[in-house]
Amino acid sequence: MKDFDPNYKLLSEMYQDDYYPVFLVDKVKDELQKVIQLLETGEKDIETIQELLDEAVCGINDLQEAFDENDSELETVARESIAASVAYILKWFDIPIDTEEAIRERDW
Repeated sequence: MKDFDPNYKLLSEMYQDDYYPVFLVDKVKDELQKVIQLLETGEKDIETIQELLDEAVCGINDLQEAFDENDSELETVARESIAASVAYILKWFDIPIDTEEAIRERDW
């Protein structure tokens, strides 16, 4: 079992950009944290991990309306920030899932 990198800031680009309401970025982060918590248990089953990634991405998809209501949206910076965070998580835990596959359920 391995803890996630305490020095890595998830979604740092989104947190640094005032376009994204912090409380909504926190909700995106919460979805990613679910994946991290699973991986910290030592889980290595690709199907199980991908299933939780799909759930997390669907949870992020569900936030789009809230972003819209707050004069924001999951656009280029958000997409890249989320993808970069997912890629880092997968690399940190040595999970051989391609980033595009990991976020395959996205509609943003």
